[in-house]
Amino acid sequence: MRCDALIKDFLEYLEIERNRSPRTIRNYRFYLSRFAEWVGNPPVREVTAEAVRRYRLALNRLEGPDGASLKKNTQNYHLIALRSFLKYLAKRDIHALAPEKIELSKTQDRTVDFLDADDLERLLGAPFNGAPSEKRKSPQSGIPSAGAESVKRKANTDLVTLRDKAILEMLFGTGLRVSELVGLKYDHINLKRDQFMVRGKGSKPRAVFLSSEARQWLQKYLEARRDTSPYLFVSHDRAAQGSARDGEAALTPRSVQRIVIRRALQAGITKPVTPHTLRHSFATDLLMNGADIRSVQTLLGHSSITTTQIYTHITNEHLHEVYKSFHARRRSKK
Repeated sequence: MRCDALIKDFLEYLEIERNRSPRTIRNYRFYLSRFAEWVGNPPVREVTAEAVRRYRLALNRLEGPDGASLKKNTQNYHLIALRSFLKYLAKRDIHALAPEKIELSKTQDRTVDFLDADDLERLLGAPFNGAPSEKRKSPQSGIPSAGAESVKRKANTDLVTLRDKAILEMLFGTGLRVSELVGLKYDHINLKRDQFMVRGKGSKPRAVFLSSEARQWLQKYLEARRDTSPYLFVSHDRAAQGSARDGEAALTPRSVQRIVIRRALQAGITKPVTPHTLRHSFATDLLMNGADIRSVQTLLGHSSITTTQIYTHITNEHLHEVYKSFHARRRSKK
């Protein structure tokens, strides 16, 4: 059979038997269709190691609209999809190139950005320092609005403050991905308990633990809410209030990213800060305080320990500081 027909079978296998997300299937379709088109859509038994080598060379020389070449990570995504496809063919006893013939390109070691203790405390306290963008004034000479409308706006601003504080505490206190955070609903969490379940990448379930701070601020925020949305975090701007009452105005990952960026700037943090920075800070904090790498892997929901090991160099630097502080102390006293 030709490549395109078997690729279609493979994508259906991912959807039905592997329960992969629509996004994963869409990406695999793109990567594999690109490969099939490049090799001329031959029968799979005619796809050779040499053809794959030339395809890799073509990917490496491929330029985007901006003239930039594909990143090594992106090239590897193409190869991972192809290797998975070949593993599927081997499972079905279809004669094709052995998947182990495909090796991924070596990439630079990943680094992670995290917040030190001072920056972290400033960020977590930022919602209560007053954000200029939330101070609304009347159109008349900048005079603050009065009356019922002013009270309503003030209440709404207070709600935004509580929401943003709860979001920051949840991101740092749980290590949730932003996509997991925005998908949370009331019935996912029992505030009388300190843990709940989420489904992360690949719809894999994992336990998430609430810190006392995250639970405290989440409860304050939810008690102040008057809408009927089932989602934990919703938009409270005036344009979206009607939708929130109808239960439709859940925050998007992009909305949460904007909140984190705005609060970081408000805290005077000059380096880039995203929701994932807080996830990195969560993991780093655990490791620096003695958690083992396997436990952190489980808490983050990483399928492979290799992904979690990006934090190893951080803990190594921390151990170096411990070494200098304690081992060198004896000699400095002489």
